[in-house]
Amino acid sequence: MTTYQYPAVLTIAGSDSGGGAGIQADLKTFSALGCFGTSAITAVTVQNTRGVTGIHSIPASVVQGQIKAVMDDIKPAAIKIGMVHSPELVLAIAAQLKQYQVPVVIDPVMVASSGDPLIKEETIALLQQELFPLALVITPNLDEAQLLTGMSIQNVEEMQAAAQELLHTGCRSVLLKGGHLKGARLFDVYLPRQGEGHVYESAAIQSQNTHGTGCTLSSAIAAYLAQGFPTVEAILHARHYVYQAIDQGKDVKTGEGHGPLNHFFSPQPMQKRQRK
Repeated sequence: MTTYQYPAVLTIAGSDSGGGAGIQADLKTFSALGCFGTSAITAVTVQNTRGVTGIHSIPASVVQGQIKAVMDDIKPAAIKIGMVHSPELVLAIAAQLKQYQVPVVIDPVMVASSGDPLIKEETIALLQQELFPLALVITPNLDEAQLLTGMSIQNVEEMQAAAQELLHTGCRSVLLKGGHLKGARLFDVYLPRQGEGHVYESAAIQSQNTHGTGCTLSSAIAAYLAQGFPTVEAILHARHYVYQAIDQGKDVKTGEGHGPLNHFFSPQPMQKRQRK
């Protein structure tokens, strides 16, 4: 009898009680793109569309256990890493992931859309030293890139310089998101360690519903990687998905602050592939 499996993806991230970002956004994205989502929760946040008022860290040993339980049994084909806010968690996750040969997408979540900090300051250097070298691609936004590099980033040329600096951390490629630049056009810079870079351009969408955009993009990249797409194609498809999710959710009111994207504007059926 022929048996099948779904393309599985693991997210290692924090829980957003408001449902717009973090684990919740990741799992919605995986499902919307036809993948089977699994999770290792690093922290529980007290959060809604207006901001973050509390963070409760999950013990490092429990996070390691979650990763091992999923990887050894379900065997995800890609991993997304989001909020990792303490040095202990960075070390534990890095030690566990070194045992697997799976593409890793890292969204270095440091500041929420509301401006609330989501990472301890002493964690930033360790994140670059221990986790970035494991990444196929990292996806910082401008604020995160400025924290990571110490550089001022005000235009596309400075984005390219910052991406080049971030490659020195050992990651294989950088997708630097320029959504925080002001203007009618938005720019993202992709720079790989090997091969040609690219500047992506798109029209800005006027919307208050952008909470969880970074989580969603990195999760979408991981989902497409799990489906077998090369990195550049995975990024192209992921950017298109996020753009549509923002556009299709711009007229919806969820909460009183920054609302979520419309993750299920066009959900894909779960994919079945012959099990090897």
